[in-house]
Amino acid sequence: MPNFVRRTIALVLAVVLTALPAAAQKHAPVPWVLGEYLEYSVKFAFINAGSGRMSVVGIDTIRGRSAWHLRFNITGGVSWLGCGVNDTYDSWVDVETLNSLRFHQNLSECGKKRVRFYEIYPERATFHLQGTDEQPSVTDPLDDAAFLFFVRSLTLDVGKEYSIPRYFDPKSNPVIVKVLRKDTIDVPAGQFPAIVLQPIIKTSGLFSQDGHAEMWLSDDNRHILLQMKTRLNFGSLNMYLRKVLIPDSVGPAKKQ
Repeated sequence: MPNFVRRTIALVLAVVLTALPAAAQKHAPVPWVLGEYLEYSVKFAFINAGSGRMSVVGIDTIRGRSAWHLRFNITGGVSWLGCGVNDTYDSWVDVETLNSLRFHQNLSECGKKRVRFYEIYPERATFHLQGTDEQPSVTDPLDDAAFLFFVRSLTLDVGKEYSIPRYFDPKSNPVIVKVLRKDTIDVPAGQFPAIVLQPIIKTSGLFSQDGHAEMWLSDDNRHILLQMKTRLNFGSLNMYLRKVLIPDSVGPAKKQ
């Protein structure tokens, strides 16, 4: 066989084999769908302070793996505090294993900006923050944004407590999720039966141990985030669902 023919065959095989892992991946069952978009009113105490969004942006390919591209964003501020916020968290989660593969933070808070790019490698239990050395991780990692979606896949029985050692930076493990009670709530998107959770992460921010955050998820098979309340050092920060877009959905409210 001529050399150029062998080289051509080898090149074709290389291309095909590179594409196979993503194409052959099974999708783990999840309660979200492609194109899902949830929008929230954000209040600081009782003052309108901005808006928030959770969305399933698409399915991308990360290092040969198909991955859900998930996003959480919050914008706004309080004029008399002279403090504005525009925080975006982007997560890429393997469609088969639901492990985080990539995580981006683009944070602007009260004039201070922080941009962090993480590459996460479940196969060798490490992660890499751009500009630093690779560090130890866990074998089934989840990042901040991924956790907001992952809790929706749990079986939520009142009184149950989950200890989840999957946060990608081991120093913050385990993440604790307590299922507190059932409730019925009114938010701008409508009235919903709900399940109330308390997530606790050993880090600063919305889900710190001192923040006593509570999340209301819809009491159905989608478990969408309806409402979230947390106490911070400077007061309470609350989110209320006001818009739901779920393509081809028979789920709860679709008010626009």
